[in-house]
Amino acid sequence: MRSGVKVAVIGGAFVLVAGGIGYGAYSMLGDTGGGGGGGTQSASQSSKVKTGPPSAEEIAETSKGFFDAWAAGDASAAALLTNNEAGAEPVLASYGDAHIGKVKITPGPAVGTKVPYTVKATVAYEGKSKPLSYASELTVVRGLTTGKALVDWDPTVVHPQLTEGATLKTGESSTPAIEAVDRNGTVLTKEKYPSLGPILDTLRQKYGETSGGSAGIETWIEPADESQPDVNLLTLAKGKPGKVQTTLDANAQAAAERAVKKFAEASVVAVKPSTGAILAVANNPVTEFNVALQGKQAPGSTLKIMTAALLLEKGLVTANGAAECPKDVLYQGASFHNLKNFALPDGSTFTQSFAKSCNTAFIKLIDDTKDDAALPKIAKDVFGIGLDWKTGVVTTDGSVPEEAGGEAAAQYIGQGTVQMNVLNMASITATARTGTFRQPVIVPQSLDDRELATASRSLSPSVSQQLTTMMRATAAWGTGAKAMAGVGGDKGAKTGSAEVDGQDTSNAWFTGFSNDLAAAAVVQTGGHGGDAAGPVVAEVLKAGG
Repeated sequence: MRSGVKVAVIGGAFVLVAGGIGYGAYSMLGDTGGGGGGGTQSASQSSKVKTGPPSAEEIAETSKGFFDAWAAGDASAAALLTNNEAGAEPVLASYGDAHIGKVKITPGPAVGTKVPYTVKATVAYEGKSKPLSYASELTVVRGLTTGKALVDWDPTVVHPQLTEGATLKTGESSTPAIEAVDRNGTVLTKEKYPSLGPILDTLRQKYGETSGGSAGIETWIEPADESQPDVNLLTLAKGKPGKVQTTLDANAQAAAERAVKKFAEASVVAVKPSTGAILAVANNPVTEFNVALQGKQAPGSTLKIMTAALLLEKGLVTANGAAECPKDVLYQGASFHNLKNFALPDGSTFTQSFAKSCNTAFIKLIDDTKDDAALPKIAKDVFGIGLDWKTGVVTTDGSVPEEAGGEAAAQYIGQGTVQMNVLNMASITATARTGTFRQPVIVPQSLDDRELATASRSLSPSVSQQLTTMMRATAAWGTGAKAMAGVGGDKGAKTGSAEVDGQDTSNAWFTGFSNDLAAAAVVQTGGHGGDAAGPVVAEVLKAGG
């Protein structure tokens, strides 16, 4: 217990009161429930329940009381100062259970009702100790029933990586640590490649016990969901890490990390078309949910790669054949138009419509396919979308559900109910490049002999050749030309802008290839694909494969 702190008894409970502070570090009793719930109050208090946002003084007093109780290791007292005592107490108690002590919490200036702070502590276990430090923030709210200023409870208050139901642990690690290496033997760490953090945690969970390593002593976050990997926070004593081979390329990964950091929200994946090997995965911001591999969004006109393959296969178009591109078109009561209502002159080719991303040229041909399920079929049978991809980590493998009418038309231009992430789009580009789907992998199949997904057929050489020719045109003089100008080799591209409900600005999508490397990127609310996502893809492609 800190010096200068007195023990008082309030309502039969021991409460710590910091000397010299009348309202007190521990003298406020909390209430429960989101935003406030039932607490303890006197008759005189009940007639004077405060309302409105907490004052600056209340924010300072409440946060100080919470910090003092937390630092003193009094989980019960700290929990009373939150609006969810039952949820907060076990998480705060796990802090001490994890042998985290000598806690010093330094708050920064409040920003409105939010109080940022840094935590410096020491983890001590079986004669070994190490410092632990990190930053987080809390929000002070008004209790709904008591009117008292309380900490709005969330597990991230205790640690920014804590999730609902997760606890802190210290001891012998549940699985041996791993040393993940790229395809050339370069060691990959989450410190150097932050986007790989969640991936490396998953690889450790899956392959740690069979990688030849031995357990160390660590502090970690144990998620409530047992299928999720533990998150290592600190290593007190190293075990022997086991070696895990990945398909990643350190140079491509470094380029991907740099590229996504130029935007508030961006993701990129690079794949080797000849093998399906994933060479890079990057997200900004980095979260436990890997948007690049698990996201579900409409990919916009980048999906025209698949639609074009369908129309070419059915003989409805050829790369050099004429294709109408009016400024707008009506399909079963739904109206579609091109960006800024542009149109191409009569006699323009399908390659020109593809390279300039003409929506109407694609939608006009839907009825001629004579099959509402044509796009979902080619998505699965040729491009492997919707199959069970066993990449080595958790992925979402894309979806093109069967639709009719206006929804089917929207799918042809990558809108409506189509759901993709950048891994899916990089794979689609890789399949277009070679004509054959090769399931993406981030660890070699030989590591665990897992069964990879296989598509039922390939594109014909003629269709594959025409498709890549149209992508080359897009990179040379179409909508992708500016972004791809500095990319060398045999190169192709496709841009996309996906309109999402509620967004003023569309998401920017871009996918492309250079020689035996394909990459796709999305920038949230980035606008035109060539302007935002295009440079992200180009930077990764320039890193080479």
